[in-house]
Amino acid sequence: MPHLVIEYFAEDGIDRRAVLQAAVECAAASGVMQRGDIKARLLPYEAVLLGDGGQSFIHVTIALLAGRRPEVKLALAEAMTRDLRATCPEIHAISVDIRDMDPGCYKKSLLRSG
Repeated sequence: MPHLVIEYFAEDGIDRRAVLQAAVECAAASGVMQRGDIKARLLPYEAVLLGDGGQSFIHVTIALLAGRRPEVKLALAEAMTRDLRATCPEIHAISVDIRDMDPGCYKKSLLRSG
């Protein structure tokens, strides 16, 4: 935790490593989370139909434990959108949604090395 889930569609593809790197760098620089806690992943779509006629998109869902102030989450969403736009200027639509996770229900199990 936190989780960055990056969904995307682009006929010509994207620079996956650059997108992941930009997202992780932005999240780490935000002060909202520690780099070592970030889990980022890409989910490509095979085909989409965008109602506005666009041909590509990136949508980032950021899942954080609840408790951050709205202005902190807004700043993170704006920075993520800006940084991904700089990384992928050819993408038609870039959006970010920040979700609060219930800390009472979020559970995690780590493999302990011996």
